[in-house]
Amino acid sequence: MDKPEHSSESEFRYESVVKFIDELIDSGALSAGQKVPSLRKVSKARGVSISTALHAYRMLESQGVLEAQPQSGFYVSAKSAVQVEKPSVMSRSTRVRKVSTGAQVANMFELAGDTSMAPLGCAIPGPDLLATSQLDKFLVRMTRTQGKNANTYSPPRGEQVLRAAIARRSINWGHAVSADDILITCGCTEALHLALKAITKPGDTIAVESPGYFGFFPVLQALHLTVTEIPADSVEGVSVSALEVAIEKNNIKACLFSSAFNNPLGCLTSEDKKMQVLSLLNKHRIPLIEDDVYGDIFFGRERPRPYSAMENAKNVIYCSSFSKTVAPGYRIGWVATTGNMEKLVAEKYATTLCGPTLTQVAMGEYLNAGAYDNHLRGLRKSFAANIAIVSKTIAETFPAGTRISRPEGGFVLWVELPDNINARAVFDLALKDNICFAPGDLFTTSGNYQSCMRISCGYSWNSSIERAIWKLGALVLSMMAQE
Repeated sequence: MDKPEHSSESEFRYESVVKFIDELIDSGALSAGQKVPSLRKVSKARGVSISTALHAYRMLESQGVLEAQPQSGFYVSAKSAVQVEKPSVMSRSTRVRKVSTGAQVANMFELAGDTSMAPLGCAIPGPDLLATSQLDKFLVRMTRTQGKNANTYSPPRGEQVLRAAIARRSINWGHAVSADDILITCGCTEALHLALKAITKPGDTIAVESPGYFGFFPVLQALHLTVTEIPADSVEGVSVSALEVAIEKNNIKACLFSSAFNNPLGCLTSEDKKMQVLSLLNKHRIPLIEDDVYGDIFFGRERPRPYSAMENAKNVIYCSSFSKTVAPGYRIGWVATTGNMEKLVAEKYATTLCGPTLTQVAMGEYLNAGAYDNHLRGLRKSFAANIAIVSKTIAETFPAGTRISRPEGGFVLWVELPDNINARAVFDLALKDNICFAPGDLFTTSGNYQSCMRISCGYSWNSSIERAIWKLGALVLSMMAQE
């Protein structure tokens, strides 16, 4: 048998086989119970080794897509025949609304800390998938070697070793920035808060994606900003035409959009559409704040380029963090900009002054050691597998007519139930069974998405999570029977 490929290129080859088989099934070329191409045939067709092809088939088997039959080969699982439609898109509205969801969001984060709950609520990676032990070794080393020097205030922009390491990684975004263009923050939330504070004033209207991450709303509420929601599609991303109408109808002062894999939809706005958005914003001199916390968790061949990497990017403030990939508890985020740094630093002075020194230094050394990219490769595989198995289980256990997003990155699913089912009512019942998810009404100020829910796939698949999904499906079916 061929030797397995060990280069980084083999990661792409392995993914290409998985994608190839998935596409054959989705298109109907392969149906349930049908034998898939032999390892030798698929290795020749995709230009990979037999070992790489076998690895891909085994992964598809673990996800329930394929079934291995002794002395015969691999076959499409009956579970793979389940097909679901993508979630629907919110109707357009140019209405400007106040934000008042802070209490509900606070409750959701409080539930996230309850270890008795099935972890389907907040988008937090499972501890076993994070690089905690590796990173902690750097923290211990920094404590031992630089503990005395680190027990002081950090520069307001953050430690140089960390800012320089992030600046080197910015080449991966397609938009190289210098260490002087970066300000370290307490997670991405503070980055967004500082960016909004620097370019808006109370009463201003901000355009956000809909559905959009519920963590944005307490920040907007605290800054006394109003919002207009721009509908986003689970495949195509934000609607440019709806944005254009909203700009014409309202005095929009800034936009707050996701760079990649919108939370909760997991959608990826194409580069062409990003350039259209930027052209529109440039025309009206509207700045853009982009949230790229999921940019490194992509399932395709290349990392998506953010808005700030587009050729026509002019007034874009880039925000991100390591909370979704390596260390939520370290609370290390950053904001990158070339034209607003002075205002951002002033706002940083007025709020937290600076971040913890020791964790910044440890993170900087961790990045410099090259461990992060190896960790990301494994993390992407884990999240892709989690999403695949959770999607299939939902499709098997929820009622007919349920719609499920098909994200190209990140680790959340957007599920739309039949219209007569209220997800908040399901949520209240699920909590009694120690199951937490995020009801759809959290992701809007408009009252939409009453029949939607977001399911986090951040934890490795296990029997407890499987039981929780089955229980949710049973609750929804029970509610339908009572209608």
